[in-house]
Amino acid sequence: MDDDSAVQFVGAGPGAADLLTIRAARLLAEAEIVLFPGSYLDAGVLTNCSPGAELVDTENLDLDAIVDRLVQGHRAGRRVVRLVSGDPSVYSAVSEQTRRLDAAGVPWAVTPGVPAYAAAAARVGRELTVPLVAQSVVLTRTRQRSTAMPDTETLTAFAATRATLVLHLAITRTRELMAELSPDYGPDCPVVVVYRASQPGEQVLRGTVADIADVVEAAGLRQAAVILVGRALAGTPDPEAGESHLYDPARDRSAKPAGGLR
Repeated sequence: MDDDSAVQFVGAGPGAADLLTIRAARLLAEAEIVLFPGSYLDAGVLTNCSPGAELVDTENLDLDAIVDRLVQGHRAGRRVVRLVSGDPSVYSAVSEQTRRLDAAGVPWAVTPGVPAYAAAAARVGRELTVPLVAQSVVLTRTRQRSTAMPDTETLTAFAATRATLVLHLAITRTRELMAELSPDYGPDCPVVVVYRASQPGEQVLRGTVADIADVVEAAGLRQAAVILVGRALAGTPDPEAGESHLYDPARDRSAKPAGGLR
């Protein structure tokens, strides 16, 4: 939905105020009410808001209380933005909120943002997909009492692919997870942990499946970190890595794709 009066779910990006999209910055500037996740957001993002905007930190609000603020703001005829960390398509609880908005007859729209894993990969200068090494990226989290996982989505099943893994909301279980991954990835497989990617206080920890848990525990990290695992993260080019066919000198470039740039 793209109705200007809709409640706007906006990806705040990984944290840095200058990693907002142009659309996100415009929506924040126009908003009269902005709900934001205080625990995961650099306050600099909120400098894009109008000085007269009502700012609501949702850290201590439950889902129903958040949705109630969205509904009441919309019904009062005010422009409402719900900021979510990273990109709304991953671990944002947007589905629960929009389901309730649909039931209340409130229109909504979504603006994407830079996801945390992309900011983490950029920070360490690594492409997560390297020909003949890894051509898939698995975004997942771990089974916890508070959040159930589908029975088919086990870490062991994902590990069997040896794709690049991105583990969200898993930093407190690093040692246990590395033990699960070791049989498939090997103890020497590179691992990168990025805490608060792009934000003040950012930390980058490097290691292997065998030793990254020691590094994480020594740093005392407990939240707001992503774990990247895979051979594509190697600091030097893998001798077995291939190269993209798109830029292969032997590729026939005589045919132009219909509608493509010339």
